[in-house]
Amino acid sequence: MSSTDEVPAPSGRGRRVILWRHGQTSWNVERRFQGTTDVELTETGVAQARRAARLLAGLRPDAIVASDLKRATHTAAELAALTGLQVSYDGGLRETYAGAWQGLTHEEIIARYGDEYAAWKRGEPVRRGGGELETEVADRAAPVVLRYLEKLPQDGTLVVVSHGGTIRTTIGRLIGLDAGNWEALGGLTNCCWSVLGEGARGWRLLEHNAGTLPEQVLGDDD
Repeated sequence: MSSTDEVPAPSGRGRRVILWRHGQTSWNVERRFQGTTDVELTETGVAQARRAARLLAGLRPDAIVASDLKRATHTAAELAALTGLQVSYDGGLRETYAGAWQGLTHEEIIARYGDEYAAWKRGEPVRRGGGELETEVADRAAPVVLRYLEKLPQDGTLVVVSHGGTIRTTIGRLIGLDAGNWEALGGLTNCCWSVLGEGARGWRLLEHNAGTLPEQVLGDDD
């Protein structure tokens, strides 16, 4: 590992969870809503995953759990190859199911479902395309993260490989934000991550959208 790839290992007491978004897909580039559609990584996405894995391996994770969609499993595999850890997979970490929105570009969604889109961006509870509420995504994803955290040692680090919308809702739930304020958490760029640390009063957001120079966020939740 070169000096430019080195990241200091986490210090201090308490568990940490790194919520890592998958690498780029063709639908990200096309600004097409993926949801639970199983889209592969692009070559750029694979390269992103390899670079990010080198950084995250320096944090010496104790466990990796990933969504079972290919863009997440292939991203997780890059970290597993460097750390020797076995990846666990859980469908509870999938991206938000968005029904009729899935496969549409953002422009098509706004044209066909403009009122629904605007209500969602205002923070109102919306079943996008007839799919899941954001709170329902948190209901299934946050318990997965907590279940794997329970298996860690006192100072252990868990890497969760998931999707932008699911990560946003999980962070919001774990740090105790009201669901109407989850939009305040900016989107994650492909293959970037957020870090939560365990404090005396619960989970705290220590880093958000880490791992890259600023660039456009391309995702379902932007």
